[in-house]
Amino acid sequence: MAEKNEARILIVEDDRALAAMLSDEIRDAGLHADWAASAEEGIKKMRQQWPDLVISDLSLPGMDGMLFLKEVLEKKQLEPSPAFLIITAFGTISKAVEALKAGAEDFLTKPLDLEHFILSVRRILERKQLRETLSRMRGFLSAEGFHGMHGQSTSMRLLFEQIRQVAKAQGPILILGESGSGKELVARAIHKESSRTKGPFIPVNCAGIPEHLMESEFFGHTAGAFTGASKNRPGLFAEASGGSLLLDEISEMPLFLQAKLLRILQDGKVRRVGENREDQVDVRILAATHQDMEKDVQQENFRKDLFFRLETFTLRVPPLREREEDKELLAARFMEQFALAMDKRIRGFSSSALDLITHYPFPGNVRELRNAMERAVTFAKGKLILPEDLPARIRNPHCTPSPIAEAGTQILPTDRLIPLAELELRYIRHVLKETGGNKRSAATILGIGRRTLYRKLGEG
Repeated sequence: MAEKNEARILIVEDDRALAAMLSDEIRDAGLHADWAASAEEGIKKMRQQWPDLVISDLSLPGMDGMLFLKEVLEKKQLEPSPAFLIITAFGTISKAVEALKAGAEDFLTKPLDLEHFILSVRRILERKQLRETLSRMRGFLSAEGFHGMHGQSTSMRLLFEQIRQVAKAQGPILILGESGSGKELVARAIHKESSRTKGPFIPVNCAGIPEHLMESEFFGHTAGAFTGASKNRPGLFAEASGGSLLLDEISEMPLFLQAKLLRILQDGKVRRVGENREDQVDVRILAATHQDMEKDVQQENFRKDLFFRLETFTLRVPPLREREEDKELLAARFMEQFALAMDKRIRGFSSSALDLITHYPFPGNVRELRNAMERAVTFAKGKLILPEDLPARIRNPHCTPSPIAEAGTQILPTDRLIPLAELELRYIRHVLKETGGNKRSAATILGIGRRTLYRKLGEG
């Protein structure tokens, strides 16, 4: 919840004069107040901006205050749910009990004692803040972590708090971080923490879609729009409407598509390929990249106006080397996960194995640590992970052989000199072989986008 002087309060009251008076009292107390004349209007405003507290009359036109309270709290239209203060001119003990049982924090009768009213508002906000603080602490200490992420380091605690804060907004979010640091997990956490949690979460890697198919994939198409378009397709933006769309490796998006994305961010409208009319979509854009976006802008590989629009809310995922204290925790979690999957009774790590893990820099970040733990559990013969169970690069971080040297004549022929382009292609094929044909992993190792990889292979 926001700090007390930033708390947002929604007054749902059909008596305009009373609503104005209560708004003035709340603002004089240093709080923010908004007003709705009906429950239906209140729900609409709540979807636009999350309130900390709802002050509602019981007698309202259309949906009454009791039904309104139950609609929001029982159906959990917003998470975390706002607190409720019920006011009415027809107060009875039975009504008060019913409201409190339904989840209201307090019940006041008209005419209101304004001093008592403000005290009640402050008390409710303080209790709500305390509950949410305790909930956050339980989240930090729970075995489940925070929406699939684990970490007790200062940098991760800060990231979790930033996720909670930006999740309440509706604008786009730019997630920056090295490959393997967990950018998609951050995006999923934002979605789960937001009011869109019941809507779809659709991740898409911009580097994994051939450029000539991008417009159709993102915006959809009508039947007959181009060769092979046998039926209508809504497109990713339409499919994600009501939820969140993660554009991973946004820096790989071509310039023509960046212009269309900017327009969607401005007016929320998309036009399918082969269609003249535009459709309104309600989708939150989450963009992620491991590239230096400011450098891409300077080199005119990325639109400056789109970058400025995306960076309104920017989150940086710390690399594992900046959260040293989390290595043991993460290693233990991954070990437990793989041991359970493989039905192995592994208790932990030997001191020498743990020392190797905590001192290894993990340039591949959490993903590399996870893969290392999968290998360690697979090869472990006893109840402890030993140094010999770990990958060679962790056992001997300063003696890791060069992939090119290991490949030998597979890459460099001994009978002739070859052009640089041919050497590059041979090395790319070698990396693909080593990754089992996984182009996403190969592109990460090579330090290029997947679209660039396809182009170099002659496939895109």
